[in-house]
Amino acid sequence: MNTRRPLLTPLVLALGVGTALCAVTGSRDAAAQAEARPNFILCMADDQGWGDVGYNGNPIPKTPVLDQMAATGLRFDRFYSASSVCSPTRGSVMTGRNPNRFGCFSWGHTLRPQETTIAEALRKAGYTTGHFGKWHLGSVRPESPVSPGNSGFDEWVSAPNFFENDPLLARNGKVEQFRGESSRVTVDAALDFIRKASGKKQPFLAVVWFGSPHNPHQASEATRALYPDLKPALQNYYGEVTGIDQAMGRLRTQIRELGIARNTVVWYTSDNGPQGPAGRPGSAGDLKGRKGSLWEGGIRVPGLIEWPARVRKPATTTIPCGTVDIYPTLLELAGARVADQPQPLDGMSLVPLLDGKLTRRTKPLGFWDYPVGGIRSPSADLLREQAEGKPSALYDDSKAGQIDRQYPEDVLPGHAAWIDGTYKLHRIAAKDGTVTHQLFDLTKDRAEARDLAAEDPERVKEMQSELEKWQKSVVRSLNGADYTPGSR
Repeated sequence: MNTRRPLLTPLVLALGVGTALCAVTGSRDAAAQAEARPNFILCMADDQGWGDVGYNGNPIPKTPVLDQMAATGLRFDRFYSASSVCSPTRGSVMTGRNPNRFGCFSWGHTLRPQETTIAEALRKAGYTTGHFGKWHLGSVRPESPVSPGNSGFDEWVSAPNFFENDPLLARNGKVEQFRGESSRVTVDAALDFIRKASGKKQPFLAVVWFGSPHNPHQASEATRALYPDLKPALQNYYGEVTGIDQAMGRLRTQIRELGIARNTVVWYTSDNGPQGPAGRPGSAGDLKGRKGSLWEGGIRVPGLIEWPARVRKPATTTIPCGTVDIYPTLLELAGARVADQPQPLDGMSLVPLLDGKLTRRTKPLGFWDYPVGGIRSPSADLLREQAEGKPSALYDDSKAGQIDRQYPEDVLPGHAAWIDGTYKLHRIAAKDGTVTHQLFDLTKDRAEARDLAAEDPERVKEMQSELEKWQKSVVRSLNGADYTPGSR
């Protein structure tokens, strides 16, 4: 376990004066723009909890690479996945929007083709784009309207869901059998793409989404051996966590050897908290709840940015940030403009945070676990689908984007939450329509153990009003209000 650094609030960063950000539409020539604009590598673990890293105080997981990134880069102590399950969070990265706005309610639900993805926006701005690993926002068949290729990626080596070692992955839609530890396979596929982009001196977006440590937890023999004193289930779980860490080490080493690390933003996080009930492998630290829950343990996840050109000194921030912020941050850093951007965005650009100018979040974070079940999308179906030449009956996304139902704005079911500064309000709607609220001060009580609702009714009333106003906005988006006639 590495030594914890002093907490810096507000964020203190030393800025690189030589890194200029130029607008895509500016007057500089293309070569100068390519030199100035950063590359982006977005890395995401699958079900890695807030406590599943050494730097957050857990002595069990061997994560020296992530610990080093936390010690030398920008570390978020309050980074949030947009959802407590995987597909919706991934959709938030792609769009900067709460996933309920486009009907991605739960695992296995898809993007809508009408949404503008970060890959599409950056590709229009001159970036080359690639996706590697777990997709889980639609099929990876090339004809799917929500495949990686039809969502803005020039190249993809992807699986429809989580995957283990020796994975089946679709390269631009054609299934291949890969050999090796799953996280290493994912990074190596991304590195092939990165080397080509680097050779052409073209700015790139590489989305690297690992299939681990999602169950059934099948670590490599080498990483299991690092945990000889643990039971087999824990050896496999933490072996997968270490497999990600080692893959991240390979990624960082290779971009340094290519000479592009200085102006490459590496952003690491997880899609939700640890899987399963308490007692199962995975740690949320001292946070309440796990995957599938809007309590802190289900949505507060590891968050790190490494960017040597701009983040020159280590820093830690307690300002709440989340996966919805990735999209607007990257757009601003790339100088990209999106003419047909569906509005509203739920995220905000974190460039002011990088500049040391953000002392508090100006846009609250909303979460909403809409009570809709998941959709199975097993990666094992890939070869059978390819052999039969037709999609799995379990996972037909040919109608993705069709808005064939209108949701009422006055019915707000399920569990929702609203984070505004240090406070978090839970709005819990029971099946009979009864609504209860709980309020917590996360600075003093991140375990959400002391409900302040009765002590601070005025704050509850104010936050309740803001949350319900936001939820009604989400429903309007869900019903198609954000798309202009003729939009994609």
